Amino acid sequence: MALPACHCEVCLSSLDQKIAALLRGSGLTLSVAESCSGGLIAKRITDIPGSSGYFLFGAVTYANSSKERVLGVPLELLETHGAVSSEVASAMAEGVRKLSGSDLGIATTGIAGPDGGTPEKPVGTVFIAIASADGCSVFQHLFNGDRDAIREATSEAALELLSGTLLP
Repeated sequence: MALPACHCEVCLSSLDQKIAALLRGSGLTLSVAESCSGGLIAKRITDIPGSSGYFLFGAVTYANSSKERVLGVPLELLETHGAVSSEVASAMAEGVRKLSGSDLGIATTGIAGPDGGTPEKPVGTVFIAIASADGCSVFQHLFNGDRDAIREATSEAALELLSGTLLP
């Protein structure tokens, strides 16, 4: 016996529309700090009409100096762990959330390539963090493909993780 299909707005929509519906329904606000995704998450969120009701702030903090100055990522954290690390992703997500006053902060940092990879952190290594007042969760991914594919996969994964965070 098959279960009846859900026909609510959340289940019938694209991922971007699902995020919009979940944020609207929850009353939560969101800000993003992006490095390797280069603003794709903010673009996807703001492509949905009405996003000004829940999206407060977006920053592309590509350089370490921007992570430090804009988001308050400690220099010693960058020097000790490197920009592409769970520690820096977490500090970025917490920093953007505090800077903007949003309920949720998402951050991405990674190596989109084609250069910059190492044996320990190859091209495609990405850390995605989601911060709230309850704490911060960081997820590590290794994506394949060229620079654009890695950036697209990063934005998709970040929104999937956000969706999972918002679902009851």
